[in-house]
Amino acid sequence: MYLTDPHARPQGAHNDSGHGWLSMAENYRRRGKFEDVAFIFPNAPNIPVTVNFGMQMPGWYDIIAFNDLAQAQDQPGILKSRDYFHSLIKAEIDKGIPSSRIILGGFSQGGSISIFAGLTSPYPLAGIFGLSSYLLLADALPKLITPALKSANSSTPIFMGHGDSDPLVKLEWGQRTAEVLKGMGWKVDMRVYKGLVHSADPKEMDDLEGWLSERLGASSEQ
Repeated sequence: MYLTDPHARPQGAHNDSGHGWLSMAENYRRRGKFEDVAFIFPNAPNIPVTVNFGMQMPGWYDIIAFNDLAQAQDQPGILKSRDYFHSLIKAEIDKGIPSSRIILGGFSQGGSISIFAGLTSPYPLAGIFGLSSYLLLADALPKLITPALKSANSSTPIFMGHGDSDPLVKLEWGQRTAEVLKGMGWKVDMRVYKGLVHSADPKEMDDLEGWLSERLGASSEQ
């Protein structure tokens, strides 16, 4: 089970929704990869976004300022989206999917909320990934992760990918996220891609595919 929630687009995608990543799943299917895996691509709701002059656009939470994404954060919106993703995970568990087969991840805002929702999940997950992402509510996170939640996902591996030329979500924010999470005890595989801006590229997708294969095991390989 692989659950992803991208907000922004990879190279070649045509919109800022989950549908923009369908080609990734289709590529896996064509090559006989992850044939026993269900892909779920939820779309971010349209919400008023401060940096868009308050006009509505897809977002998992409000973006208050582009120049300080890692600090000026919409806590109510973040917590609301966290609860939504926890409900998606619970729905899959109720269908009979073990949480140990669920991976939560995404790109940009989607990756950031995936990391946050994964760390605070009451269900033990197979993995968490964030591409071109950063840590949400870093100051509040230690209080939000209760001992029970930490126990659930203390050994859950995290994959992070980031371009060294990203002008929107700065590389240093991604690197700092990895450092903070490692300091809290998580195993983080942080990879940096030379010349990559705020997007995804083939090498990053190959690395992610390999990481997914390790998490989901031989039953997902052909």
